[in-house]
Amino acid sequence: MVSHLSTALYAITAIRAVIVGIERKHHGMREVFIGSESLASGELTRGRLRWNYRAMFPDVYAEKGLAPSLHLNTVGAWVWSRGAAVITGRAAAALHGALWIAADAPVEMIGPMPRAPKGIVVRRERIEADEVVERDGLLVTTPQRTAFDLARHLPRDAAVIHLDALARATDVKAADVLLLAERYPRARGLPRSSIALDLMDGGGHSPRETWLRLQLIDAGFPRPRTQIRVTDGFRQAFIDMGYDEPMVGLDYDGRQHLTDRKQYVHDIGRADLIDRQGWIDIHVVAEHSRRYIVHRVAEAFARRGYRPRLRRGSR
Repeated sequence: MVSHLSTALYAITAIRAVIVGIERKHHGMREVFIGSESLASGELTRGRLRWNYRAMFPDVYAEKGLAPSLHLNTVGAWVWSRGAAVITGRAAAALHGALWIAADAPVEMIGPMPRAPKGIVVRRERIEADEVVERDGLLVTTPQRTAFDLARHLPRDAAVIHLDALARATDVKAADVLLLAERYPRARGLPRSSIALDLMDGGGHSPRETWLRLQLIDAGFPRPRTQIRVTDGFRQAFIDMGYDEPMVGLDYDGRQHLTDRKQYVHDIGRADLIDRQGWIDIHVVAEHSRRYIVHRVAEAFARRGYRPRLRRGSR
């Protein structure tokens, strides 16, 4: 991808003008502001600024009582850019409704700024007007462009975790994202992005489910199907992932299965339903190693007469 911004970034000035008009009404914008502007207008004194507000980024302040959050940081980063940038990456995914994004994740933006302070990543990349939308009074990349940037700029496992969450929140499809690869054939990170996008699955309902699915694929098992519906005609349950033909499934059990009595009782009936329908359902917890998981799945396949060709060192 060429190092300079497309003229299309400046073509979205009309969108920005509308947003600037409403930004003071936005609930986050009232507490995040440019310090020098407030001093120049007389709204604040230097003493009040120092005692009642904290610096988020250079010349960008927020009320000291506001709890840190990714959303607050995103608003602060956009204010720091003076509205000249477009939010992308993890911060954009969160604005589109994706879950599982750390509060301290850097705010990634596409814009003309030459340098960025800690907590902000600015990329001087091409972007077209049809890749930008408005969310909560901010300029944000579309789900397709957000997925494109996540896939290109993050390591594979982290990228797939966030792509799964974005796909679940927006129903974005890999095929739509790959159209951007055709638009930007020289974009940085294209080989990496094609791998991550191929693994994207909106059926991943948590980072650990995505992690488990990747462990199976990396070991050499066929790609599992996610959110498998099991029913006896009256009741139904969903297995996190699995294989229909050998009827081998896997569920990742989080801590709620141990601490929530109602969940525990529900799980007993669920396990009975799945077992009666002929499934081998393997439960995985955080303490299970990759080697142990692979061994259990291979053993379940063998019980059903299947011998998957696993990669050397997987067992």
